[in-house]
Amino acid sequence: MRINEENPDELIESQDKLLHSCMPMSEKELVNKSMNAEIFLDALLGLPVIDDELWPQVSPDGRWVVWTWFQTGPAADVFAVPSDGSSPPVRLTDTDQDTFFVSWTRNSQSIVVEQDQDGDERVQLFRVDLNHPLVMHPLTEPHPNYYIQGGFVHPKNNWLVYGANVHPRTGLETEETYIYRHDLTSRERAALAKPEKAAYTVPKLNSLGTHILYGRKDLHPAGQQIWLVDINGSDDREIFNFGDSIKTYADWHPDGSRVVLLAETPTHYKVGIWELGNSAVHWLVDDPARDIQAAFVPENSQDIVIVEDRQGRVSSSLFNINQMTEIEMTGYEGNLIPLAPITGEKWVGFYYSARQPGDIVQFDRADIFTSTFTSFTSPWKAAEIQQEQLASAEDFNWQSSDGLEIHGWLYRPSGDLHGTIVYVHGGPNYHSRDYLNPEIQFLVSQGFNVFDPNYRGSTGYGLPFQQAILEDGWGGREQDDIRTGIEALIHKGIASPNRIGITGTSYGGYSSWWAITHFPPEIVAAAAPICGMTDLVVDYETTRPDLRPFSIEMMGGTPKQVPELYRQRSPLNFVENIKGKLLIVQGANDPNVTPENVTTVLGALDRNKISYELLVFEDEGHGIHKLKNKRTLYLRLAAFFKEAFS
Repeated sequence: MRINEENPDELIESQDKLLHSCMPMSEKELVNKSMNAEIFLDALLGLPVIDDELWPQVSPDGRWVVWTWFQTGPAADVFAVPSDGSSPPVRLTDTDQDTFFVSWTRNSQSIVVEQDQDGDERVQLFRVDLNHPLVMHPLTEPHPNYYIQGGFVHPKNNWLVYGANVHPRTGLETEETYIYRHDLTSRERAALAKPEKAAYTVPKLNSLGTHILYGRKDLHPAGQQIWLVDINGSDDREIFNFGDSIKTYADWHPDGSRVVLLAETPTHYKVGIWELGNSAVHWLVDDPARDIQAAFVPENSQDIVIVEDRQGRVSSSLFNINQMTEIEMTGYEGNLIPLAPITGEKWVGFYYSARQPGDIVQFDRADIFTSTFTSFTSPWKAAEIQQEQLASAEDFNWQSSDGLEIHGWLYRPSGDLHGTIVYVHGGPNYHSRDYLNPEIQFLVSQGFNVFDPNYRGSTGYGLPFQQAILEDGWGGREQDDIRTGIEALIHKGIASPNRIGITGTSYGGYSSWWAITHFPPEIVAAAAPICGMTDLVVDYETTRPDLRPFSIEMMGGTPKQVPELYRQRSPLNFVENIKGKLLIVQGANDPNVTPENVTTVLGALDRNKISYELLVFEDEGHGIHKLKNKRTLYLRLAAFFKEAFS
């Protein structure tokens, strides 16, 4: 059965039928429950959301904060607010396509944003002026046949710097990402540098407009070396190489003459400062006990903001470069990312938790308590939902098949329990934090436990834990981590056999496919993979060129180099094992995990006479993001799992 995502009435009618068939309630009770679900979902989708990976950014002059807000319209849009909170947020874009902040101009008067078409990721860059909001001035061509990364306007406002996998002469798409200087008057592009191999890289222009940092994966798909090229393209050289398979990340200090380094070691990431003038590196933090995820120097500051993760929660500190002292930020509940100093001890930051939508707040770094925060975005102001209606993220720990300690989150409903849904995050080099996830919150509201495991390969639990997924490759012991987590829930009486389902997007979709093709039905009775890989060979051949090195790193080679491993780890080859219910969800324009993954598996399902439902969103790419589509998806997921557990 294929549900029409453009006809929500059909979906609601289908959901009501399913509710009538699987629950012993009167007709009146069923109608009321269905209506309550829709009312709650609409209220939940009315909460503005800031993605926990898309941190707000402060302007070079320190006067403004800008961010991308979801659920404030049909698609994501960009907003700004004065960093002192002197006036309410200003909407800078307002379209029916997802629009994301990219960078500030050096004069702090404008920003660069990117926008694709229905999730195809072939973005066009625009300039938006703060004094003329809602007017998007095109900087690059619409509907390009290539992928753009980054976009920094030169201080003289004459050039734009970005990466693009397009040949400078033929205009054809390439494997490699060139570093381009784009003339904003003539529209001519000058290729300043070209890596030898494909890699996802975002070139970063310094504040002086003289040099560009960018990453290369020429030596090994698991590594990243940092290169430096000048604005004329005459001096292109490697400046950081700590090993072929070692990853190094770099960002400019606001002064434009120093670089903040985050370099991988066998056990952890260390933080340092590099001087452009003398090429000297000064290591500042080198502690195997710390799981540092990011390091940057805010505008108008002598402090490096160091962000690390501890058991899935953020811990931030300020490291003063001049005094060589570090202050840890403690005393608050939730997660706080310091963004920039405002005046005296006052800072502006990004604050969030599982029951707190992302907020721009002012705080006193000498007195960091949630009760003293001043909200600039007021996400609860017009909310039709109360914080008490949201489920908290409970810590849940268990041991995997090889004894490795795994941590995840458990969300529980306050009322009747219909079953348990395993929500698997994507990546896999990502982790679910104590963060407000509307999908999870809605499923909990509908009477499901939601189990959110941070399996091996996840960030946030130390570099060895993250790298552990490389020992087996995709489809290895990280899937055991998920399975043993489910078994631990059953053992503790939290989950019931045959009433457990699984869903997730991207790698979470792959894990959903893996579970339904490998786990017994008492462990996983239903799966709803969203934009998930089914055939790893097809996925490798059809994904974006700059993303292929990640597959090579994770699998230890290309499909030609390790064909048997790619075959063994592709759920496509095990669909005959499916015993439970299956709902396949896909964005028709997905360039990452392409629709070919679905086309390929449908043939195998049909040949094996495996029943399934298919929900395709014609105006989505990698993941389901538009507001109307989220509503359709979340309602369908709740109805699907209720039917599966009936």
